[in-house]
Amino acid sequence: MTVIHVPGSKSVTARALFLAAAANGSSTLVRPLSSDDTEGFAAGLTGLGYEVLREADRWHITGRPAGPAATDADIYCRDGATTARFLPTLAAAGARGTYRFDASAQMRRRPLAPLTEALRTLGVDLRHEEAEGHHPLRISAAGIEGGELTLDAGESSQYLTALLMLGPLTAQGLRITVTDLVSAPYIEITLAMMRSFGVEVTRGGPGDNVFTVPPGGYLATTYAIEPDASTASYFFAAAALTGREVTVPGLGKGALQGDLGFVDVLRRMGAEVHATDGATTVRSTGELHGLTVNMRDISDTMPTLAALAPFASGPVRIEDVGNTRVKECDRLEACAQNLRRMGITVDTGPDWIEIRPGAPRPAEIATHGDHRIVMSFAVTALRTPGITYDDPGCVRKTFPAFHEAFAGFAALMNG
Repeated sequence: MTVIHVPGSKSVTARALFLAAAANGSSTLVRPLSSDDTEGFAAGLTGLGYEVLREADRWHITGRPAGPAATDADIYCRDGATTARFLPTLAAAGARGTYRFDASAQMRRRPLAPLTEALRTLGVDLRHEEAEGHHPLRISAAGIEGGELTLDAGESSQYLTALLMLGPLTAQGLRITVTDLVSAPYIEITLAMMRSFGVEVTRGGPGDNVFTVPPGGYLATTYAIEPDASTASYFFAAAALTGREVTVPGLGKGALQGDLGFVDVLRRMGAEVHATDGATTVRSTGELHGLTVNMRDISDTMPTLAALAPFASGPVRIEDVGNTRVKECDRLEACAQNLRRMGITVDTGPDWIEIRPGAPRPAEIATHGDHRIVMSFAVTALRTPGITYDDPGCVRKTFPAFHEAFAGFAALMNG
């Protein structure tokens, strides 16, 4: 058995940074992810005037419930979607200040409109400087009264997360009616973390689609960041592919992240999965079966399954993942393009991809600057020597040491 220690969750780290910055008091984040995305988020907080002290495995944040200390700031969000969506929302709740936010060309292409329209509905003075619904944008903060919103989060659950976390910073709180929601488990992460920082959100309405967020603010705390379940998917997939067994500690039955549900997909394909309170283990049984699977709730692991799919005994069809077309790149098309380069037969539709069994041949992977494309096809490379990447360094977004870690892991698996 191989034990792999996976870095902290990007999603959890980003939420924890927002909540700690908004809380009354000083919070400590234990084992946060240190990557381009999270360091960019921390730098953005610093630019807004929050005090962030980073140590090796602990980050200390002094909260400011009244909002940013800086009354004027120009914040660069890099490639981070959570940074680009959460930080403007946090700044908008401040009592006063003018803040400009911009991002990389990749992030500029990604949509913001449902979130920024919701902020405008709440009375926020917000202007997109170039393309409506995209970065760059400028906010003039003057506090937010709160009230009722209707939100379509069918494109990204991050819109809803940003508004939920905003709620306690408004004068009256928020009542949000959600008409559509993708990646619903990420909202469960948000609600659980808000609870840890002292805020209880209630749900009601048909389908539990109405979220009521009370005013009153957050309380500082010490918060441990669990390992990243999306990152763990590459190691779990590798075990299922190579006839071996891998255990990831820190991701067990009580894990917050829905992407741990990827192991249930591997179970359906024939792998054995064992979960305890403190760890999850995947063991190969020597064969991978084809399947049809809805991955709407765990769509960040869609590329992992796509990269594994050629080695299954039958077709793998992944459905209801249209939202992956507006991630760091069009992930559906990127997966199809690269698999075809390797000689694999692939069909796609607006929100689905179907991959036929085959023997992939070596090719250069077109990464489109997307960390998940690189890390997913590293799984394929375990059985297809000679695969290369046009931008291997883009893994710095979430796992700067990925290539070294995965090479060491592969050596153990093949040893």
